[in-house]
Amino acid sequence: MNNIANAAEAVPHFIQRRFLHIVFASTSGHTEYVVEALIDSLKSITPGWEIEETMAEKAQPQDLLSGDVLLLASATWNTGGIEGQLNPHMWVLLHDKAKTLDLAGKPCACIGLGVPALKITDEPYGQEEAVRVWGKQLVDASSKQVDWC
Repeated sequence: MNNIANAAEAVPHFIQRRFLHIVFASTSGHTEYVVEALIDSLKSITPGWEIEETMAEKAQPQDLLSGDVLLLASATWNTGGIEGQLNPHMWVLLHDKAKTLDLAGKPCACIGLGVPALKITDEPYGQEEAVRVWGKQLVDASSKQVDWC
């Protein structure tokens, strides 16, 4: 039995069995397309991972707890007039159905189509210029007449 445990420990971490659960909400199909492209890509670079996707409108609160890693993907434009607002199905899932769910410690990533990403690594102090640049990009993007997601 000890040999089996040692063999499992010898398997590199990146090919061990992991479970990624993707919960997505797509308004016009763009987010769904990105999720499918991501899944196709991940299958080739993470052969040991199991990947499951669930549409936000079909998801239950406990679905957010399943898997080793949670990925939330949502369209963010043209859903109520305020740029950056979540797709209504994702909003209902996160703010109504699962509002009391505790996700503390759950590894989670997000995809938000329609909004440029702001990435702050480590402490935010001293990174005000990155915030300013991102804010300008957001304002510029929201003032363009573009076919948003």
